[in-house]
Amino acid sequence: MPGTLYVVATPIGNLEDVTLRALRVLRSVSVIAAEDTRRSSRLLQHYSISTPTTSLHEHNEHKKTPSLIRQLLGGESIALVSDAGTPVISDPGARLIAEAHAAGLRVEPIPGPSAVMAALSASGFAGDTFVFLGFPPARATQRLKWLADVAAERRTLVLYEAPHRIRETLSDMLTVFGDRTVALGRELTKAHEELVVRPISRHLQSMSEPKGEYTLVVAPLSSEAGAPREVPDAPTMLAEFCHLTDNEAVSRRSAIKQLAVKYGLSARDVYARVEEARDSG
Repeated sequence: MPGTLYVVATPIGNLEDVTLRALRVLRSVSVIAAEDTRRSSRLLQHYSISTPTTSLHEHNEHKKTPSLIRQLLGGESIALVSDAGTPVISDPGARLIAEAHAAGLRVEPIPGPSAVMAALSASGFAGDTFVFLGFPPARATQRLKWLADVAAERRTLVLYEAPHRIRETLSDMLTVFGDRTVALGRELTKAHEELVVRPISRHLQSMSEPKGEYTLVVAPLSSEAGAPREVPDAPTMLAEFCHLTDNEAVSRRSAIKQLAVKYGLSARDVYARVEEARDSG
């Protein structure tokens, strides 16, 4: 009889957040496929789990998947875990799971901790519908375009960011979104956990030395749609337009639409202001 592939959520910081079911599964399977066996060993040692582990990360998933599928077909059950949180959510494992389904194998989720859900639940923003975006692109031009694509989104946005890029990403968000309210979570569930809700500009002003992975929850546009927006003069509008379109980071049409959303104007009004500044310059 074939084995089962268990997709197991593990703590994002506090080891007490693991579920009893997850512990039972981790003890009972033949092997644990872990994104980083060294990091997973902390959890396993803490709960005296001696199940063998094997690495499965973004650089070897293609190579390791066939042998893991053979083990499953041979009757061995496997637990898939990531460094922290739920596998596949901005973590590896999708290829293994897809191949398991293709082989007719049973795939069973073991739900549990998630940085997305932890930050969203404590943000105070609407959680009945939201969009999870993962990590923004590392390159500035690509990141600006990526943000522009969701600038008009009226659902709550959730994204991750690394500490060495958090300032740049917040600055780009301020440029693209305007001074939207963001719940900024850091080191969630850990000893030095922070979750601060304030406008982007204040996050930038008060941010100390960035440490730990960040989870950002962006207030839905609709919740701030009625807030007054100071519409800049034509030269300032042109400067923003040029900043967005420099090096073709954002198309002219997308930049016009984005500025219209940001300032509560029609696309025609934004275009007129940009052209006015060009003509007078």
